[in-house]
Amino acid sequence: MEIRPTTDEDLGVFVDTLHTAFGRFPETPAEDGGGVWWSAFEMDRGLLALAEDGRPVGTANAYSFELTLPGGAVVPVGGVSAVGVLPSHRRRGVLTALMRRQLAELRARGEFLSVLLASEATIYGRYGYGPATYTGRLTVPRHRAALAAPRAGDADGGSVEVLRRAECGGILEEVYDRYRRATPGALSRPHRWWTRGAGQPPVAPAPRHVAVHRDPDGVPDGYASYSLGEDGTLTVDETVATDDAVFTALARFLLGHDLVDRVAFKHVPSDHPLRWRLADFRAAEAGGDTDWLWVRLLDVPGALTARGWFADGELVLDVDDPFLGERGRHLLTVRDGRAECVPTDREPDLSLDVRDLGSVYLGGTAPSTLVRAGHVRARRPGAAALADALFRGERAPHCLHWF
Repeated sequence: MEIRPTTDEDLGVFVDTLHTAFGRFPETPAEDGGGVWWSAFEMDRGLLALAEDGRPVGTANAYSFELTLPGGAVVPVGGVSAVGVLPSHRRRGVLTALMRRQLAELRARGEFLSVLLASEATIYGRYGYGPATYTGRLTVPRHRAALAAPRAGDADGGSVEVLRRAECGGILEEVYDRYRRATPGALSRPHRWWTRGAGQPPVAPAPRHVAVHRDPDGVPDGYASYSLGEDGTLTVDETVATDDAVFTALARFLLGHDLVDRVAFKHVPSDHPLRWRLADFRAAEAGGDTDWLWVRLLDVPGALTARGWFADGELVLDVDDPFLGERGRHLLTVRDGRAECVPTDREPDLSLDVRDLGSVYLGGTAPSTLVRAGHVRARRPGAAALADALFRGERAPHCLHWF
């Protein structure tokens, strides 16, 4: 078997192989090459696995994204996607070979983190990825959708207007970029994604209405992309807002829509205050809770010193990376929001797999949860509590972007 990089000339065979791996057929792209989810592939970051007779049997690709870390740092990451192996060649080590080659190439590009969305939760842990952000859906029946009066003040002063998706692409791109830079766990959406309509709505050009919020000066600072189904459900693809008051204004608009039986907000973070805004706390029905962004560390000291921190302390981490055959013991020292991470011979406070470090890295999973689950070993009393305090972010990380 051979693993080779791809070029633009390989796009057709890459897309065909990937779709065959999942038992699907490629959509027909628009004349400009856009309008399908795979139109933003970066073919200089793709890999093809070839059988001995030269036939393609596996694929993997990566996107060039930026990830916002706790504390506000924005760093480049490889967004792993388009991973597939033909059914006729599974259980032969093709995926393992692709993953090993891809991790080496990510490191060669200087990316100390890689991320992905897992099609199955049992696949990518073996390659060092851990679930790091979570998302869910809140559904509010229209007859129970009244908002409570704010008790601590909630001045907005802005306005909401309704546009069609085709009318406001530039507004969506600009507002989303402001939002993702201020949100831990959020990924960039490169300009080519918007221009090519790659992804899911509202990036894709599917017909949608968009509620655009403007501040008192008329500057767009939030939006909600939505559609109304035949069953009376108004489904909100995503709500992007630069602050909670803007989100509330958009929610008020959506919950007050006529001829609607219920409003379903997709991609709501677990700690979002929306249900607290309702006069009836029980009105919002939670569902669809799932993992979203999975994180893998490729350079432990580099990753730990890149993010911001919100408590001081020292922690010795014994990190095992069985897939790459690496193990390191690191002294993490945090002072005034910044960290140093150096090799050490000191006895460890925590022993953990690199996938577990990926899960806690953005602050969305408490280390003590993984200790209780039997994944992480606390080597001294108080180590788990200290790790919880150190790895906690300013708020729960959240990722909206689909790739």
